[in-house]
Amino acid sequence: MIRVLVVEDSATVRHLLREALTPAAGFEIVGEAVDGAAAVDLCRRLRPDVITMDVVLPVMSGLAATERIMADAPTPILVVCSADRRELFTTYDALAAGAVDVLEKPRGDASDDTWPQRLRTAVKVVSRIRVVTRRRPEPAAPAAAPAPAATAVRAVVVGASTGGPGAIVRLLRALPAGFAVPLLYVQHLAANESFAQAFAGWLAEQTGHLVGYARGGEALTSLAGRVTMAPPDRHLVLRAGHLQLSAAEPRHSCRPAVDTLFEAAAVDLGRHAAGCLLTGMGRDGAAGLLAMRRAGAVTFAQDAASCVVYGMPKEAVSLGAAAETLPPEQIGARLAALANGGVAWRTPF
Repeated sequence: MIRVLVVEDSATVRHLLREALTPAAGFEIVGEAVDGAAAVDLCRRLRPDVITMDVVLPVMSGLAATERIMADAPTPILVVCSADRRELFTTYDALAAGAVDVLEKPRGDASDDTWPQRLRTAVKVVSRIRVVTRRRPEPAAPAAAPAPAATAVRAVVVGASTGGPGAIVRLLRALPAGFAVPLLYVQHLAANESFAQAFAGWLAEQTGHLVGYARGGEALTSLAGRVTMAPPDRHLVLRAGHLQLSAAEPRHSCRPAVDTLFEAAAVDLGRHAAGCLLTGMGRDGAAGLLAMRRAGAVTFAQDAASCVVYGMPKEAVSLGAAAETLPPEQIGARLAALANGGVAWRTPF
């Protein structure tokens, strides 16, 4: 049995959660909380395997509760939220604070037919994630603005999954406002337009960088100084210096897949690229990062201590794909130095 603590102030949603998470399906609801303060107390006393967390709660918000739980009694948290833009912003704050996944609440339409199964699947996946005590890091001081200088690096490519929102914020905050190298980013997210648009807005608000989704056809040179993400349910590919979107089959059960972007960057840019593989479950991105390193690119993997899930980076390290393993803010500092002509630290394959 997976022991679940339900944190939700809506009686209707709590009922739906109870109906889906039944003992017959392999779950035991060990407690219910209608506010964040009660959630913190029950988590401490009941030690559940998983918490389903609403973010808009009385007394103490779901974000504050997540921060307290991850600091005092680390527990895998699945955020269950509505598609309201401001609520989604708070949801991404919770993910940055240590929650590991998000699921949209039932919409009241035909998609509700599959919602109980999607919830059960999400809770099962989250229950397998080993979380650690997590205190929110102080924002990294921005790197000094680079002096005018040519750089051989034409693009930075980044991939992440579980824990990615927090990691990419830390990396981007370490880049100077004048960082002009295009940054292409694949994040495993639900194929949901509302979630995706809110994530782009949240990331821009958190970091001060220009953030948007690829449309396909853009010249890489036109994306200088921007963070450009793979849109939901589309692979992001780089060919002949232009972005392309692909509906090809998922890889590692993911679309977009990090490997798809990294392998394209290896072919199209070779040593004129930098690749960064951040926290996440599974092995997506490891083979692609190895292809980049073999092509002469600078490659990084997030270190174990700073990962929410040391899965994808661990696979990359085991393959010898990462020249360096560092926390996200130090990767950002390395990238800033690279854009400023600091290439002496490049580690050959």
